[in-house]
Amino acid sequence: MATGSFNPFQMAQQQFDQVAEKLGLDQATRDLLRNSNREIHFNIPVRMDDGSYKVFRGFRCQHNDARGPAKGGIRFHPHETIDTVRALAMWMTWKTAVVDIPLGGGKGGVVCDPHNLSMREQEQICRGWVRAVAPLVGPLQDVPAPDVMTTGQHMIWMLDEYEKITGIKAPGFITGKPLGAGGSLGRKEATGFGVIYTVREALKEMNIDITKTTAAFQGFGNVSQHALKLYTELGGTAICVSCWNHHEQKSFTYKKASGIKFDELISITDRFGEIDVNKARELGYEILPGEAWIEQEVDILVPAAIENQINAETAPKMAKSVKIIAEGANGPTTPEADEIIKSRNIWVIPDFLANAGGVTCSYFEQVQCNMNYFWSKEEVLEKLDRKMTEAYHAVSNLARSRNVYMRDAAYMIAISRVAEACKLRGWV
Repeated sequence: MATGSFNPFQMAQQQFDQVAEKLGLDQATRDLLRNSNREIHFNIPVRMDDGSYKVFRGFRCQHNDARGPAKGGIRFHPHETIDTVRALAMWMTWKTAVVDIPLGGGKGGVVCDPHNLSMREQEQICRGWVRAVAPLVGPLQDVPAPDVMTTGQHMIWMLDEYEKITGIKAPGFITGKPLGAGGSLGRKEATGFGVIYTVREALKEMNIDITKTTAAFQGFGNVSQHALKLYTELGGTAICVSCWNHHEQKSFTYKKASGIKFDELISITDRFGEIDVNKARELGYEILPGEAWIEQEVDILVPAAIENQINAETAPKMAKSVKIIAEGANGPTTPEADEIIKSRNIWVIPDFLANAGGVTCSYFEQVQCNMNYFWSKEEVLEKLDRKMTEAYHAVSNLARSRNVYMRDAAYMIAISRVAEACKLRGWV
């Protein structure tokens, strides 16, 4: 969230400006791509279970749709801000471009805390959100998906409301839907698996055997869970997970030096990705402060929680053993931290490449819905692996051949593709 002095949109613009300079983009193209094409702010009035009314604030940003319909999740968070949504919409534009799928970037949000809302109240927020944006979204305009604290259930409520308003069946309007209601096999695993597909390729380039590596994960929501699962299945040793504890209102790091067993950890984790501290202690986990994940003697760091986690303050605490940072979260690393990482020669797999598995599989879901023919899970994950591997090597090859930082290489590919589409359309 945009808290204190940290503003994710300013960071996204700063990252863009640096690469626009390297690419020599003209001023009009810079002005077009620095800001959202359009955004909508709105109120969602809801009759609460106790009979009172409460008004929730909602947002939708469509950053750029030159390459195809806008695509991006909807976040429910008590500290949601328009600047967070703007930044994430911009990152989605680069994300869809770097993996070369025909979509643009969008993002949505509601200022609310699902922890404190009944399912009926959450349903009313979902339906109210769709009513507010219905004229600007749809399978051929803007396709939402789940994000922080939203699920397949929220998506199906939104789809139902959209179909009521339009009077048509439009399963391609929204992705991340439950199976049996237009959802795709493999979607749940997609983002986390995508992160590890890129890690696997990076380790191959470094001639490092994955079975001899260790990793620390931040966050234990959907992305981190599936990343940790695949990483350990491939033979890696995950030694710790850091995640937020709602009851204590702070985060903890759960460490097991001998290696975390995925099934064991998931059995003491709730639907919000929060691990039960007492049960973890009983199972022999060492309970450390929340920020301790970044200080561990590991080969790989996987920040898969929220923005601004590897910054000027925390980056110097990284152990000398760290070789790879794979950004499962959006915007986890600040430009100040990037300078420290560059100086230490750590190989970064940037967020909008590393975590693009989610939007890639959402695209697959959209394609399957629109043609009303669904693929097997193996087929989905095989297509995902191929897409992520191709995208990783395109960025890695550019970074090595031009001797540029991986984040800059990913930006150079993505921004060039979007700028070209804008020029071809005659926008600039």
